[in-house]
Amino acid sequence: MPFLRIKEIRELSLDKRTERLNELRSELSRLRAMVKVGGSIENPSRIREIKRAVARILTVETEKRTGAKVKE
Repeated sequence: MPFLRIKEIRELSLDKRTERLNELRSELSRLRAMVKVGGSIENPSRIREIKRAVARILTVETEKRTGAKVKE
């Protein structure tokens, strides 16, 4: 999965954002489980990228819900 930019996230529909959020969360839990078991993951920095992407999506959701002004 490529790196998500905030501009791309804002352009997605609500359904697509929710779908993407669920995909990222499931991948994050899978990677965390692999690390917890003691396995080695291919790209350890992927966990950080996923966490940041989840945070970006949640930020956009909050902006849309509250009607906050967006600084671009």
